[in-house]
Amino acid sequence: MSLFSLSQEIAIDLGTANTIIISNGEIVVDEPSVVAIRKSDDKMIAVGKKASPMQDRGESKIYTVRPLRKGVIADYKACEMMIRGLIDLMPRRRHLFSPPICMVVCVPSGATDAEILIINNSCLQAGARELYLIYEPMAAALGMGFDIEGPEGCMVVDIGGGTTEIAVMALGSLVVNKSIPVAGDALNQDIVQHMYSFHGMRISEPTAERIKKQVGSAMIKLDNPPEDMIVTGPNKTTDLPLHVPVSYQEIAHCLDKNIANIETAVLQALGDTPSELYADIVRQGIFLTGGGALLHGLAERLSNKTTIPFHVADDPLHSVAKGTGIALNNLATLSFLINGTR
Repeated sequence: MSLFSLSQEIAIDLGTANTIIISNGEIVVDEPSVVAIRKSDDKMIAVGKKASPMQDRGESKIYTVRPLRKGVIADYKACEMMIRGLIDLMPRRRHLFSPPICMVVCVPSGATDAEILIINNSCLQAGARELYLIYEPMAAALGMGFDIEGPEGCMVVDIGGGTTEIAVMALGSLVVNKSIPVAGDALNQDIVQHMYSFHGMRISEPTAERIKKQVGSAMIKLDNPPEDMIVTGPNKTTDLPLHVPVSYQEIAHCLDKNIANIETAVLQALGDTPSELYADIVRQGIFLTGGGALLHGLAERLSNKTTIPFHVADDPLHSVAKGTGIALNNLATLSFLINGTR
C-alpha cells in the first residue's frame, strides 16, 4: 500500500445485528452492531465483539447501545461512534496522512427519505468524503451473482436483524419492494416472551438468539431435527434457577405467527409482480438470504406456501456485504447507486 494513497475505499453492510466492512474485496471487519458507552462522559469504551458481552450485565458505570433498530438508525450519535470504531478495527495500513474515505453503504429498501438522510449524515460524520448508498436487496442479489441490470426478473427475500426485505428486481430497479419489521429481533422477542409465559423463566435477548440459532425452526416436523437445548435462567417469581429443555417443535410454535407474517408479505409481493417477471421468478425460484435464512425449515415452509422453490444463498450472512463490495468496485457502471455526497 502506497504511503501516498489518495483514498481508502470501503463497503459497509450496516446491519441491525451485525456490521460488516469490506476492503480490497475481503471482509476485514465482521462485528455485532453494538457500542458500550461510559455514563460519566458519554465516551465509547468498546465496540462490536468487545461491547456485546456487556449487554444486559447491569453494569452501573456503562451502558450499551444498538444504534440500529428495524433496519434504520435509532441513535444517530451512537451510530457515528460505532462506524468510526469499526473502521478503526480494520487492519492498519501505512499512510503519511489519513486518506479520505470512499464508502458504499447499504440501506433498507423501505427506508424513508428522512431515514436515508440520517444514514447519509452518520456516514459523513464518521469520515466518509465520498459516499454511495445501495438498497439491501440489490446488494444481496449482486452478492449472489445476479445481473440485476438485465431484463430477467429476480426475487430476493432478505431476512436480517430488524427487517425482512422482499424485492423483485429487473433492469437495475426495484420493480416490487416490500419491507416489514419482522425479522431476527422480532423472533428473539417471541422466544423471550414464550420462555416467560410458558416456563416462568426470564431470559435476555442474547440467550433468545442462542436458542433461535440452535433449535429455532419454522416447521414442527423436520427431516434432520436439532437436539433439544437446555436453557438456564431465573424463575420469574422466586428468582431461583431453572433448567428447561427446549425442543425445536416448541420454538416452531412460538415463532409461527411472525413466520406467517413473512409468508403473507411474500405472497403480497408476488401479487404485485408483473406477469413477465413473475414467469421468470417461477422458472428460477426465489432466493432467501440474511441470517434468518438459516432458520431450520424456513425455505421448505415458504416453498410449500408459494409452490415456488426457495433457494438459500450459499453464504446468507454475507450476501449483502459481498454485493456492497461488488458495488464499490463498479461505482462508474452501476446505474442504481445513490450518490450521498451530491
